[in-house]
Amino acid sequence: MSLRKPKLAPQVTTLWDYPSQHYGEGQQGSQAYRGATPSYVVWNVVHRFSSPGDRVLDPFCGSGTTLDVCKDLGREGLGFDLAPSRPDVRQADARSLPLKNRTVDLVFMDPPYADNLTYSDDPRCIGKLKADGRYQRAMRLVLDECARVLREDGVLAIYVCDVFQKGRGFYPLGFDLFEMARAHFVPVDIIAVTRHNRTLEMGNYRKAADEGRFFLRGFNYLLLLRRKKEGAGGARSQGCGQ
Repeated sequence: MSLRKPKLAPQVTTLWDYPSQHYGEGQQGSQAYRGATPSYVVWNVVHRFSSPGDRVLDPFCGSGTTLDVCKDLGREGLGFDLAPSRPDVRQADARSLPLKNRTVDLVFMDPPYADNLTYSDDPRCIGKLKADGRYQRAMRLVLDECARVLREDGVLAIYVCDVFQKGRGFYPLGFDLFEMARAHFVPVDIIAVTRHNRTLEMGNYRKAADEGRFFLRGFNYLLLLRRKKEGAGGARSQGCGQ
């Protein structure tokens, strides 16, 4: 017998938790997809920062979680990925989206956390770039695209985790992306979302962290920013695509 998942509820503090990866009787996106975003998190962002009929963009759409949440909430979901996993996810590089200027109301993205996971064999994949400046340069182009396609006052939500790699050190990706985004956006808030990665409870991982004097990643950032109005320091750019 399958267990009924807890009811959806809007989060109202800056510390978010989610009771399961998916809500309802089915799945949003695919639990088998590496690095899949919890649909509870996507639901809360789409519910709070968009209205029925709005256009919601996910430039790193993965298994389509954002599209499924948008369908549930009556939004128009636009999903792109270098390696589409299903027909309603269109192939495109997040650094060059086939969308016109100012045509999107909300952007939700869960980008690669540098080269922490392997997503595809495509050499253009941002998930192949180390956080030594190459990843940051690529993500700056992604943020430029988000600013171009978002309407004035549209919201950008970035779900991201810092990275610690033994022998390579700590990379504060959340801080990096937040500072880069401020070229086009003004901060709304920063949310900490509790992680439920099973490795956090595994004895060998915890022992290694204790003995090696490093920390396991216990939370993700949810960075919330709003598109600057023209004339308020935001850059203008030319439209493309359809």
